[in-house]
Amino acid sequence: MSDKDSDTARDEVVGEGQAEQAAASGVTDTGVTADTESAETGAGSGGLRARLRSGGKGTVAVRAAAAVLLGASLASSVYFFLQDREGDALLAAQEQARAAACEYAPVLADYDAKNLDGYFTAVLAGATGDWKKQFDDTSRELKEVLSQGEVVSKANDVQCAIKSGDETSAEAIVVIGQTITSLGTQGKPAPGQLSMVMRMEKKDGKWLVNKVNSPLAPTPQQ
Repeated sequence: MSDKDSDTARDEVVGEGQAEQAAASGVTDTGVTADTESAETGAGSGGLRARLRSGGKGTVAVRAAAAVLLGASLASSVYFFLQDREGDALLAAQEQARAAACEYAPVLADYDAKNLDGYFTAVLAGATGDWKKQFDDTSRELKEVLSQGEVVSKANDVQCAIKSGDETSAEAIVVIGQTITSLGTQGKPAPGQLSMVMRMEKKDGKWLVNKVNSPLAPTPQQ
């Protein structure tokens, strides 16, 4: 074998060795790359699951907060509804008391000494409590005074307002304009005014007068 042939054979052996090393290196790199991609994939899946779990808890928390806010809103609505209803009931009761006081005022201020029995009956029908007892106890004396003075009273104008009150009781300020004829006026009509505070009480569904703080027969204005 010539020197040239020996060199050629040696080169082929070296080439084959390098090819084998390259093949081995390729296998190793591929394995490392595959392992890395697998690890990254596993890490990515774990992170996704963690995010999903975290997102689920966040959704539950948001829903719980929304439910709490909704419950608070409903409770507030019910509270204000009840407050409005109670306010409306109070206003309605006060208006009923005022109307009853205004209706009772002419009954109290209209009388004629010649027909006092009917007057006393009407006054007592709208009275209760202290006022009813007081008026009944003094009716005989009052009848004598009005009869002796030949007093006739007519209510001309009535003004009423509620001073204070609730759904079962109230105080009403009442001002009654009157025309009074008597021996004291020499039989001539004279203007008069009767001012009072009526204590109203709701009894058996009806507003009645419980107390009156003004005298029944005022002195006519000159």
